[in-house]
Amino acid sequence: MVKGLYIMNQASFELVYPKTVRKEIETLSDIYKQPLTNHQLQQDLSVLHEAEVIFSGWGGPKLDQTLLAAAPNLKAFFYAAGSLKHIVTKAAWDRDILLTNAVKANAVPVAEYTLSQILFCLKKGWTFTRSIRRNKQYPVKTNDVLGAFGSTIGIVSLSTVGRMVCELLKSFDVHVIAYDPYIKAEEAAKLGAKLCSLEEIFSQSDIVSLHTPLLEETKGMIGKELMSQMRPSASMINTSRGAIVKEAEMLEVLQERPDITAVLDVTSPEPPHTDSPLYILDNVILTPHLAGSAGKECGRMGYCMLEEFKRYVKKEPLQWQVKETYFDILA
Repeated sequence: MVKGLYIMNQASFELVYPKTVRKEIETLSDIYKQPLTNHQLQQDLSVLHEAEVIFSGWGGPKLDQTLLAAAPNLKAFFYAAGSLKHIVTKAAWDRDILLTNAVKANAVPVAEYTLSQILFCLKKGWTFTRSIRRNKQYPVKTNDVLGAFGSTIGIVSLSTVGRMVCELLKSFDVHVIAYDPYIKAEEAAKLGAKLCSLEEIFSQSDIVSLHTPLLEETKGMIGKELMSQMRPSASMINTSRGAIVKEAEMLEVLQERPDITAVLDVTSPEPPHTDSPLYILDNVILTPHLAGSAGKECGRMGYCMLEEFKRYVKKEPLQWQVKETYFDILA
């Protein structure tokens, strides 16, 4: 039987790997130690010697040369979370460790959050909320409420989340445009999106939704030049990473344009400094990195890894295997 270990942050272990998921994993494998934190593992790397598979998640160990030297039998790493960027090293690729993650499962709540904010912003929900709080009376409804019918949604990056948002938007009477230099027009069309330039996204969209992975070339890609082109009463939603936006320039535009709204689930730094204007600007909505998996939603990621493990045991191709060939452009 396959010998395995759980290694991750224990505070979220039972959420990510709920009892029902662990029961199935443990019918297919010999989990020969109690769940370990990365700190506990570092105290005694010899526990890795028998492991063929590791089930991990937030707070998981880095697959560096030291760890892999202590794990001569390790063949597969199941990561019940999103990005593997801080986990995988060249040593893991050199050893040809099979890597898979739950990025698709973690994308589900992010896409759901994004959809909720797209629809709410199209109804000018945050604008009305601000007005009611400030004036202590209901504002007169105006004809500039957009609603979904015929509105334009701009998606920046057709990443896993971006693609999922496009699929969800197929149920609504909206036009979807997208920017992604790695995607062909035919592929975007299957998602119901028309490819265009980044400038067109900001100048033509009623809602701009950011789903760009944080790479060297994407840091600070959104600044004043783009945001100042936003349509009247438009909104920008960021559930990707705060650092893709030039914060100082964004603040400048938001102060100049009280008609536009920024819904920020991510910032840089996160949370913002206590003296940041983001806390006090009327047209900024801050949520505490809420879009990703939380509470019971975390169990979806563990279930995803269970399904991958079943494929591994049956010697079937993994559905969510992460490969070195495209690793550099992943989040």
